[in-house]
This record gives sequence, C-alpha cells and structure tokens, in this order.
Amino acid sequence: MSDTEHPLEPFKRATTATIRAIAENDELEVTFGQGPPVLRGNKLRVPLPALGASSEEVDAVRGMGDGFALKLRYHDADMHRRRAPQGGPAEEMFQWIEEARIASIGAMRMEGVARNMDASLELQCRQAAFDTITVESEAPLSVAVGLIVRQHLTGRPLPPSAEHVVQFWRDYVEDHAGADIERLREHLLDQNRFADVCNSILRDLGFDVELDEPPESEESQDEIDTVDEGAESESESSPEDVNLDDAMADESAEGDSSRIEMEADVDFDDTGAEADPDEAPQQAPDDAGRIGLGRDYHAFTEAFDEVVRAEELCEPDEMLRLRAVLDQQLISLQHATARLANRLQRKLMAKQNRTWEFDLEEGVLDSARLAQVIVDPMNPLAFKQEKEMKFRDTVVSLLIDSSGSMRGRSITIAAMCADILGRTLERCSVRVEILGFTTRAWRGGQSREQWIAAGKPANPGRLNDLRHIVYKAADDTWQRTRRNLGLMMREELLKENIDGEALIWAHNRLVTRHEQRKVLMVISDGLPVDNSTLLVNPSNYLEQHLKYAIDMIENRSPVELIAIGIGHDVTHHYRRAVTITDAEQLGGAMTEQLAELFDVKA
Repeated sequence: MSDTEHPLEPFKRATTATIRAIAENDELEVTFGQGPPVLRGNKLRVPLPALGASSEEVDAVRGMGDGFALKLRYHDADMHRRRAPQGGPAEEMFQWIEEARIASIGAMRMEGVARNMDASLELQCRQAAFDTITVESEAPLSVAVGLIVRQHLTGRPLPPSAEHVVQFWRDYVEDHAGADIERLREHLLDQNRFADVCNSILRDLGFDVELDEPPESEESQDEIDTVDEGAESESESSPEDVNLDDAMADESAEGDSSRIEMEADVDFDDTGAEADPDEAPQQAPDDAGRIGLGRDYHAFTEAFDEVVRAEELCEPDEMLRLRAVLDQQLISLQHATARLANRLQRKLMAKQNRTWEFDLEEGVLDSARLAQVIVDPMNPLAFKQEKEMKFRDTVVSLLIDSSGSMRGRSITIAAMCADILGRTLERCSVRVEILGFTTRAWRGGQSREQWIAAGKPANPGRLNDLRHIVYKAADDTWQRTRRNLGLMMREELLKENIDGEALIWAHNRLVTRHEQRKVLMVISDGLPVDNSTLLVNPSNYLEQHLKYAIDMIENRSPVELIAIGIGHDVTHHYRRAVTITDAEQLGGAMTEQLAELFDVKA
C-alpha cells in the first residue's frame, strides 16, 4: 500500500476479487458506498466497514458480500418466481428456505464463508430486534422455519439472536416437517427439486400452496439437472479456494444485499392482493347498515370472544402509571393538537357558521333598508336576526391495532395518534370512539383447545379468541376516559391481530349511530396475522377477509373509511390512507395530510 492510498483500498480490491470469484462473474461491476447494498443487473453496490470496526463487524460485512455472490451464482430468479407460492406467509416462508439453501452451499464448502455468514446473520437478527423476543407472537413462523432449515443443512449452531426466533417453534416444525427438511440435503444444487420439497414442507405445516405456474416438465427438469451438474463440476475447479480470510474482507456488503435483493423479488404487500373482492360472494348489509362476516369466512367458535372496556383489564393504579408514560411521550407534541384542530374544524364542518334571517318584525334593525324608509316613510322598518346554520353531526371511530407486532415504538406512535386525534376532535365538537383489537391468547386459546377436542376438523375458520377493547365510547367524555389510552402501552395486552372481524365490529357500532356523517379510521402496521388460524386454513384466509371487509365498507356503506399505516404502507388495501413512521410527523407535514383524510368524500 502506498503512503497516499486510503486504508480501505486493499479491502475494496480484495472484496471485489472475492465476490467475482464466488459469483464466477469477472464482468460484475462492484462499487462501494454508504447505505444498504443494492444489486441491479450486473452492478453491485456494497457498503464499507467503518475504520476501526471490530472483527465481528468486519466479518458481518464479509458475510454480506458472500451472500450476494452465492446468490448470483446459485439462484435463478425466474425459477424462484415460478415455483414460489402466491401470497401471504407461505410465500415468505418459501423465500426464507431458499435463502437457507443459498447460504448452506457456501457454508458447507468454505469455512471462512460459514463464519462470515454467521456473523452477518447475527447482525441481521439484531437489527430486526430478534434478540429482544420474549414471547411466541414476536417470533415469525416463516423466519423460524428458514433458520431451522439453515441449521439442518449446514450443521452449524445458529447465532444467539437467531436462536431467539427459533426456540418457540423448533419442536412444532421438526415434529410436522422434520422428514422433509432432511430431504432438502439431497437437492441443494437443484433449485427446481429443492422447491418441490420446500412446498412439501409448507404443506406439512398446514399452508395451502398455490403456484403461479405449474412445475416444469420432466424434460425441463432433466435440462436443469444437466446445468446443475455442470455448475457443480465447474465449481470444483473454480477459484473457490481463494484465500477468503484475506480476500473476502471486502465482501461486507453482501449478506444484507442478498437479503434486500431477495426481498425486492417479492412485494409482500402485493402478493396477497391478486383476488378481486368484487368477484367474491358478498352479503348485503342489513336494514340498519350492519355488515356480516361474509359467506367465505367463519369462526370455529365465538363462545370465548369478548368485548371489554379498557378499565376492566387493568387496575386503576397501573392505568395511571401507563397514562403517565404516554404523557411523557406527548410532551414534544404539545403544540400539534392546536394546529391539527384548526384544520379539522374546517374539514369536518364541526364549527357552526352563522347567517342572518331578514324581513322580520323584530330583532336587529336592518341598516341596508334604511334608505328605502327615508325615501318612502310609508315603508315599514325591517329587522334581521342571526341564526345558526344546520351542519351535519359527525362521529369518528378510531380503531387501533393492538397486536404483538405493534410492540415497542409502533404502539407508542399509535397511542399518541389516538390521543392527539381524540383531543382534537373533541375540541371540534365531534364525538369520538376509540377501540382496539387483539386476541385473548397466543396460538388459539380456548378456541383451539375446543377444536382439538373435536378431532381437528379441516378448515375450521378463525381459530382464536377475539378481544375487542373499548377505550372510549362515543358518548363518553374525554376527561373521564383519557387515562384508558395508557392501557395500549401494556405489553401483556398485545397478542395476535384479526383485522377483518375487528373492522366489521367497529363499522357495525358506528353505522347504527344517529350522526349524519360517520368516519372510521384504522391505525395499523400491516396485515392480519394469527398463527393458530393460518396453520390450519389457506395461507391468505385472514387477508382475503380483510379485503372483503374493506370493500364492503368503501363501496356499500355510508361510513367513510380511512387508514393510518404505522411504519407500513397500507395504501395497497385502503383507498384513503397515509403512512407515519414517527409520531413527530404529526406536528409537521403530516398534519396537513391527516386533515385532508377527513375531507368530505366526493
């Protein structure tokens, strides 16, 4: 290294050489920069470790590079698209298992790659906060299956943060799909046949596997076999024995790039949206406007569901403590309420404007008519009187996702939104109802126990005990119920989320009220997830029901439906929606967008 050369230049050269060698692509253009790794066509941008980074951090960066190079060499994106299930958790699980295949090929052939990719996986899991998981609902089944497959294929223990995800699901997955997971070893270099076994694993775990295209013919598979065998023989003579401990110091950007690029292949927000709700059989609203659950959706039992007021779920002292926690978070937004109120007063027409009634026999003298009286004294004096214009009454219902995925910053933002919007709308003389939805238990509760006792009939429908919470009823005063919002901060409350039924419940409460204008606002971080239900029904069962509920409200109800996505874009499902990633946005540009949401719909 010359005296003027930057200390990271050797790292860049070594990384570039290693990525090209593993990917077997000498034409690959590798650049370095800030931000996440990105692969587009034949151009790969990877991050650089900071000067003075620890050995673990450098290994993690190397692992990122290893992952990207392995994917470029061993992953066929077109085949992946053809063989992957379409939509929902099944597609996500298929994605994680394919990533495990790619990682295991490199880990079993090169010890240095194995160490680097372990470090990269540990970093990825920490960034996803998997190391803080304490309950099953926070551990995604799709991620757990992918990690279990990776451990079986490589024979290496999982990094500590990854083990936090797997510990809740290992026994269940191995009992139901252990044999098929072992079969994956036979097809590591055959992506097509690996996909066959992967889909068998999904069926073992109760997922309905729907393919975009049917599996390829035997002739096609033979051709693929030939290609794979050639690739394997080439790999044996390829420069795999590059000194990876030196050269791969620069593969830093790869593991995350692999993760990011593979996620880019599948838009999980779009995957479940292929069904057209208009084509599904619907039930017309009843005479009062209430919506039914739909013909294609049912619950195994509703005996254990509950609608409960917030104060019944928490002792008064604990409620006051939780409210104090929320108040502390709201200090920085104390001015947001006034700004939002000024805009919403106009949007909701809640502030009564005044007008004048003329040609009265008594009241205030109409000065505009005095000239006529002077010209012709026989004209009587005219009087006017101020009168109130009749505006439509308005009621707003806020429906808060109180699920486990909202734990942490998301539920804090949702509670702050509810508090700010609730106080603001009260100032506008608009009645406000604040509701929450979750389940009473993890993995089904008493509903699942009853299903098991009944012999586990197929397609049981929704298989969990609903808990719908009333934080504030529309006729309650804000002062009496404001402390209830602190309950959202109680982590023990947050479990599964079944959005479709919650949406219909909130709508049916709202549509029967006497106010002329009714607005239902959903505050959520994404799609419904209930492991107990999804394991024994089609993988898109809950999502399709949510789309049915949204379609019925938006197109066949007088209730106006709007949504706030907390860190998640919900515009794929809701026609009128905004996204908030940080509560501080409520005090800035988000104020204008929220006000626009309440605009009278055309």
